[in-house]
Amino acid sequence: MPEAVEPKILAIFCNWCTYLAADLAGTSRIKYPANIRVVRVMCSGRVDPQFVMDAFAKGADGVLIGGCHPGDCHYQEGNYKCLRRFELLRRMVKEMGIEDERFRLEWISASEGDRLRTVVTDMVEKIRPLGPRQTLTEVTQ
Repeated sequence: MPEAVEPKILAIFCNWCTYLAADLAGTSRIKYPANIRVVRVMCSGRVDPQFVMDAFAKGADGVLIGGCHPGDCHYQEGNYKCLRRFELLRRMVKEMGIEDERFRLEWISASEGDRLRTVVTDMVEKIRPLGPRQTLTEVTQ
């Protein structure tokens, strides 16, 4: 029986909250799946939709955006901007035939290292049975 391919997930984390939660998880030795590759942005409101589309185009099996809880953004309303973009992107991603489980937005504060583990573990467990995502070039061949 062939080994299951582990999903590759791009994680785009806010510098002030979710990135610090990942740092806390590391320093606290909280183990979570090593399936994510983290990109730090100053604010989740700075997540350009093209980042998400490029990640999927280049073979990411999932994209996780992490930001400050609503009302706690260091830039006042950046996370609300992120939420509006996420809703738009979720519809676009679905139209492209990408499953809902592959794209996720979570509010994780700097003190929630354990919550980060829960979110990452849950996302990996939901994506793993879906298998690798086909890129556009694989579908057209």
